[in-house]
Amino acid sequence: MSPCEKAALICDKAQYNEATFIEKLQLMYHLYRCKRCAKHSKKNGELTSLCNKARLQVLSENDKVSMKEKLKS
Repeated sequence: MSPCEKAALICDKAQYNEATFIEKLQLMYHLYRCKRCAKHSKKNGELTSLCNKARLQVLSENDKVSMKEKLKS
């Protein structure tokens, strides 16, 4: 796995508050050195912010199963 791929994974985890303190430090260091990943991280944050503002909701597991059954028939 390349350093940029690892940074992208940590970035995603950090967006959902699942990254450890060490991972956040690694990400900050990588973003300082890699402007391409810094741009990706910024855009990822903007997308998450827009999704939160829109108050998007996901289907429940029961609704997903029901929908899959309807599509099969």
